[in-house]
Amino acid sequence: MKHLKNFIEWQAFGVCSAIGEKLGIATSRIRMWFIYISFLTLGSPIILYMIAAFFMNIKRYVFAARRNPLRYL
Repeated sequence: MKHLKNFIEWQAFGVCSAIGEKLGIATSRIRMWFIYISFLTLGSPIILYMIAAFFMNIKRYVFAARRNPLRYL
């Protein structure tokens, strides 16, 4: 169970940590409020979370492709 928790916290999308870094708020506090809001609104913020994770992943791949020297061979 501990391994699963570490995987989710460090290897999952990282949306909460990215928001926390940009706003200067603790990641644990953002996760807590995300859970509260998800319960109050019957899970609709999960859709926004998935959209944000998708765009963060796309951005990571675009920047990696620009820096990859093997791409131009």
